[in-house]
Amino acid sequence: MKKIIKNLFSKKVFMRIVLPIILLIALILIGLVSFRKPMAKNLKPAEAQAKAETFVNSFLMQSGSKATIKEITSEYGMYKLKIDIVSDVVESYITKDGKLFFPQALNIADTEKQAVGGDAAAQDTDTAAKAAPVATVSVKNDKPVVELFVMSHCPYGTQIEKGMLPVVAALGNKIDFQLKFCSYAMHGEKELKEQLAQYCIQKEQPSKLTSYLKCFLESSISDACLDSAKVDKAKVSACVAKTDSTYKVMSNFTNKIGYQGSYPGFDVFKADNEKYKVGGSPTLIINGQDISSGRDSASLLKTICSAFKTAPKECETVLSSASPSAGFGSGTAASATTAGCE
Repeated sequence: MKKIIKNLFSKKVFMRIVLPIILLIALILIGLVSFRKPMAKNLKPAEAQAKAETFVNSFLMQSGSKATIKEITSEYGMYKLKIDIVSDVVESYITKDGKLFFPQALNIADTEKQAVGGDAAAQDTDTAAKAAPVATVSVKNDKPVVELFVMSHCPYGTQIEKGMLPVVAALGNKIDFQLKFCSYAMHGEKELKEQLAQYCIQKEQPSKLTSYLKCFLESSISDACLDSAKVDKAKVSACVAKTDSTYKVMSNFTNKIGYQGSYPGFDVFKADNEKYKVGGSPTLIINGQDISSGRDSASLLKTICSAFKTAPKECETVLSSASPSAGFGSGTAASATTAGCE
């Protein structure tokens, strides 16, 4: 036995066999000590929502502004949050242990596609928008009926509205354009009230609608836009009161009646929503057909003009192929999008 031990610790054997074994055992012990920590406890969705909302309002929002988390779901092993930040709804993530908050997630595949072309793409601001799909309408009509369903404060609804306004101006009475609203509102009381107002402007003073929308989509300030568009406020107010009484929009909101999930209902166009199976903002219906189009003016013009039996000369109007920015304000988007509020 002594001889065996002596042989094991001879210099040659020690360096070649014994020392590596000792080092391996040491590494295993170190690993066990280092990583033998209790796993962090996952928060329940309500706990994660409360923690994220407190964090956002305490450290990320400007003074006087308040964010509200409208929805929390599980995705990619984390909690996905839909956060209402006053004039927009953004998607963010928080780890299920509540330790890491991600204000934005980038889709790798989409980002790689957008990067193709390098500097050349960056130099051409219209490149992504030109790649947007130009859909065609199979159902033809002498006077196409264009129904656009949005939520007044959905950033993607406002985006397509900004693209649509120059088209409506170009085609005028050659089309029957109707602005409609989804059967639920994701942006709270302000959205319900704004949609009632826009519905009444279109109903009582249709010639003022585009002027009002042009202002509202830029500033989001309703009162100032009523003035700038010279809208008769008394008529709008009377119409809003009557419409609200008929559909019980604000009463249902207050009493939490007719909610779709966590979102209040907006029943003014409920029948049309059911007819077309509207699933979110924006939804574009042309001649009764659900159409997926680019949101830039040029694409929308081509799509709508494809719905004519015989396209008028106005369809030759040259409009911008740059996709408008999402949300309120001017400017263009870096790339086309099919995102929506659902």
